[in-house]
Amino acid sequence: MTDKPRLASIIFPLGLLMIAMASIQSGASLAKSLFPAVGAQGTTTLRLVFASLILLVILRPWRARLTARSLRTVVIYGIALGGMNFLFYMSLQSIPLGIAVALEFTGPLAVALLSSRKPVDFLWVVLAVIGLILLIPAGQSNASLDVTGVAYALGAGACWALYILFGQKAGADNGIQTAALGVIIAAIFIAPIGVVHAGSALLDASLIPAALGVAILSTALPYSLEMVALTRMPAKTFGMLASLEPVFAAFSGMLFLHEHLSLMQWLAIAAIISASIGATLTSTPGNSQLVPAD
Repeated sequence: MTDKPRLASIIFPLGLLMIAMASIQSGASLAKSLFPAVGAQGTTTLRLVFASLILLVILRPWRARLTARSLRTVVIYGIALGGMNFLFYMSLQSIPLGIAVALEFTGPLAVALLSSRKPVDFLWVVLAVIGLILLIPAGQSNASLDVTGVAYALGAGACWALYILFGQKAGADNGIQTAALGVIIAAIFIAPIGVVHAGSALLDASLIPAALGVAILSTALPYSLEMVALTRMPAKTFGMLASLEPVFAAFSGMLFLHEHLSLMQWLAIAAIISASIGATLTSTPGNSQLVPAD
């Protein structure tokens, strides 16, 4: 009978992580439905404002003890988080969700690769480059992507890398309360952009249910589930499974947004996922940081 509890201890965190990834990408699909009303800029603002209110109540960040050094780290972490969300949503205006997530994944992948010096990591670099070459727009074929959208997604990846690096430092000081502080700072950082772009449209009460849904699906629910999953599985296992995020994004795009990818684009996503999984498996214990953060 000992096998059943052992099996349950494996399936439970795995299920939580799968639900978290599905939640994040469902939230991204829902967020895209707000674009016609308030644009990507306004949608980012609504998500971060509502998410910060939710986390303010749940995590009570006022209990954090901040020094001048830790405050500076948290501010950079929050700005990186805000930039990541903003640039990611900007990319969704012109490229499919699955491709945007795959391109964004180059950020945490770069962090994992730069933190290691093993010869096998060259293989993961090659796989990632192959994936990018297959995705980067070429010519005027039907499968080519909008250059601006690609640039936004890669910019979101760069912010994701900063989010990881400074999130580690900030988290070491104040633990999970760092997440709430980061989201609040991100909201303060992005809100002026959303206000300038969308103006009074952000005050439309009819948008509240969708905006609240985005905040819950993309931030509050997956963050909570990931925290529980992380305490019940090895970091490398978590990172390897998290590398499947682009697949969840692609299927979410197909299901909710009717975005269908070409065979070449699926191959590109597969190459980037393989690079992410490989980098995670060969990373040192303290560097398995491919954690979903959209």
